[in-house]
Amino acid sequence: MTEEGVDLTSCDREPIHILGAVQSFGFLVAVSPDWIVVRASENAPRWLGRPVADMLGEPLSDILDGEAIHIIRGHLQTLRGADAIDRIFDTVLQEGGPAFDIALHLSGADIVIEAEPSTSEHLNAGNLVRGMVGRLQQTTGFDPFCREAVRQMRALTGFDRVMVYRFDSDESGVVIAESVRSNLDPYLGLHYPASDIPKQARALYERNWLRIIADVDGENFAVLPQRDPEGRPLDLSMSTLRTVSPIHLEYLRNMGVAASLSVSILRGGKLWGLFACHHSEPRHISLERRTGAELFGQMFSWILESREREAEVAYEAKSRELHNRLMGAMASGGTSLENITGFLDDIAGIVTCDGIGVWVNGHVTLQGATPTVEEFTGLVRFLNRTAASRAFATNEIGKVHRPGADFTERAAGLLAVPISRAPRDFLVFFRREIARTVTWAGNPDKPVTPGPNGIRLTPRKSFEAWSEVVHGQSAPWTEADLRIAESLRITLLEVILRLTDSAEKERKTAQERQELLIAELNHRVRNILNLIRGIVAQSRSGTDSVEAFAAVVGGRIQALARAHDQITTTNWGPGSLRDLIALEAEAYLGARADRVCLAGVDMLLEPQAFSTLALVVHELMTNSAKYGALSDGHGRVDVRWETDAAGRLVIRWSETDGPPVKPPTRRGFGTTLIERSIPYELQGEAEITYALGGVTGRFVVPAAFVRIAPVTKAPAGLRNAVETERSARLSGTALVVEDNMIIALEAEEILTSLGASAVDMAASVHDALRLIESGKPKFALLDVNLGSETSVPVARRLAALGTPFAFATGYGESFRIPPELGDVPMIKKPYTADSLGKMLAARFS
Repeated sequence: MTEEGVDLTSCDREPIHILGAVQSFGFLVAVSPDWIVVRASENAPRWLGRPVADMLGEPLSDILDGEAIHIIRGHLQTLRGADAIDRIFDTVLQEGGPAFDIALHLSGADIVIEAEPSTSEHLNAGNLVRGMVGRLQQTTGFDPFCREAVRQMRALTGFDRVMVYRFDSDESGVVIAESVRSNLDPYLGLHYPASDIPKQARALYERNWLRIIADVDGENFAVLPQRDPEGRPLDLSMSTLRTVSPIHLEYLRNMGVAASLSVSILRGGKLWGLFACHHSEPRHISLERRTGAELFGQMFSWILESREREAEVAYEAKSRELHNRLMGAMASGGTSLENITGFLDDIAGIVTCDGIGVWVNGHVTLQGATPTVEEFTGLVRFLNRTAASRAFATNEIGKVHRPGADFTERAAGLLAVPISRAPRDFLVFFRREIARTVTWAGNPDKPVTPGPNGIRLTPRKSFEAWSEVVHGQSAPWTEADLRIAESLRITLLEVILRLTDSAEKERKTAQERQELLIAELNHRVRNILNLIRGIVAQSRSGTDSVEAFAAVVGGRIQALARAHDQITTTNWGPGSLRDLIALEAEAYLGARADRVCLAGVDMLLEPQAFSTLALVVHELMTNSAKYGALSDGHGRVDVRWETDAAGRLVIRWSETDGPPVKPPTRRGFGTTLIERSIPYELQGEAEITYALGGVTGRFVVPAAFVRIAPVTKAPAGLRNAVETERSARLSGTALVVEDNMIIALEAEEILTSLGASAVDMAASVHDALRLIESGKPKFALLDVNLGSETSVPVARRLAALGTPFAFATGYGESFRIPPELGDVPMIKKPYTADSLGKMLAARFS
């Protein structure tokens, strides 16, 4: 080993022996820094053309092409850290030989090179996952977020079933989201005991994001030789080809699963759950597609953590506000711990709870749903026996303190905060019991029978639903609850320090952070991930309920969505100013939209300016509808625009005949968007005046972002929606045969909006025919071209079954439908819900 790395060209020492096992669809080579040797699986001759025994101990340069070694060395330079991995796609390893996809990682002091034949998909995983993540970002709420994720993952991988499998605090698992082939039984809501995924497997999932089992009955191969001279095996934890435990393979067979793919979901570096993908027949997908699935899993993990953290931050911010107010009141009054009982109402608001108890110098004060004084006294004795000097939490008191089982209906969980030195005084938050029904995939308490290998246990064979009612537990305490409790403990132990200086500093820091976020939002307005996060963060102020918050955020995001729809219809080209204003008025004001009068020659705005104007117009419409001219039955809004001598677009907004205008008493995020977006993002001008007779505004967009529209057209948003309602309606299961995942997902959404109860997707003739035989669809939409084949065989099968179908094509009139299929409708790409609905109405109604 040199300082620069391993020399991959020569060897004069004996081979180092390795122990491991790999799946049959690739081969493995390991290179040691001290002995340059080939260590391969027994199936390596299938790909390298020579017996493994002949290759052991040879220089790598005698096995692989020099150019391939050069490429591998370059990628090794990028590996950092014990679990770092890198991938190389479509690379020729031997002159004149086939191309391979390569995975690289370090195993201790060894370099492991794994290769499998390339499928030459040229998938471009980055672009694909970017589109998938964009769809995730459009969801609101946790359940829709997870449902969209499994739908995307199933479309990417083509597996029959894709689940989001979340681990509970007791390490059992539950299926919280599922996308499954229409004729398979759902697993959604089923719980699985912790023993189904052992701790060793969980540890591997935290290190290695991805694992595939292409065929549970497939042949596996040992890595040769078995051990090195020191008797050490090769650690294959990060291997992409490694096989798995026979027990796990038997477990999958018992479930009726022939192939599986697992993608880890991590939160804070810890295993939160898995994407679990199952298939009823052997299925292998390329390393490039698996890399896309892994990247999507990582992005899902990041967004999940971001969303959960935003909720935690909001909860902690509210609690911190109450906490600071309480501490300020107590400190200003010189309050001692003995007088803390006078603030119990305020303290109970800091942490979500059903009751609260205080033990100070032997005196008990209880409020809300709590144990009795005698029961609380025994509980305090138990708490004083615990070694921890920090906050202590449990959601099942009876499990750690047996007398607690007698009062679970009043208090099942507790969060205890020590507020003095030993013998400790305590502030204790209580939560009531939440009885719940848990449906297990098989009886979790059923004894496991020893298998044929003695003490090794066999996996369970029964997965029939088994329900039990869980008693004695409260809602679990979150990490945010514990952080809040710990903060409260520290404050009280410091004898209620006055926090005026630190509070002022924190307020200034928060104000500076807000300004930074606004600037970041405007600077990265085209980056949808950061934009949405910024909108959510800034929209919290001024909303006093979850519903109001959701309405404000939803309106702003919808405004951006409408703007992006308009500028992406021409592949991210300029959008019409008239359409922008008219569509925003129709979408937000409905019947009042005719009170918005537009005047001016239509102008086209470049995408950057279009998105910025969309937010400004949305805020103006919203404010007018809530407080201005459009808030009653008489007012109107005039929007006029023209270009000045410098070619700049000057837009004038004028509200009249509405209620008297009052200037805003506070500066909210909406006002900031109106006044600062155009100057900051476009270097234009923005001026808003709150005159008594009506709001007026003047906005100037630089000439670089503007040009005259060649044709003036009416906005199509509401018209298309109405026409779609008049189109034909579907029912039952529809089938989409399309090899482009994004187009298939769009087709699924359209067919669902037209009434289909379920939509199955297939990317090949084989998959489509398999779906048809498992359950006849009510309607099918067939893409003509499926890469190396056409969908005509699928069309013939549907015609034989009497199932109505239509072809979709991007070839225009060049495709000729086989005469035996008869008069089959053809729809050109790109199609919409409107055009597809009209075609259905014309041909199948």
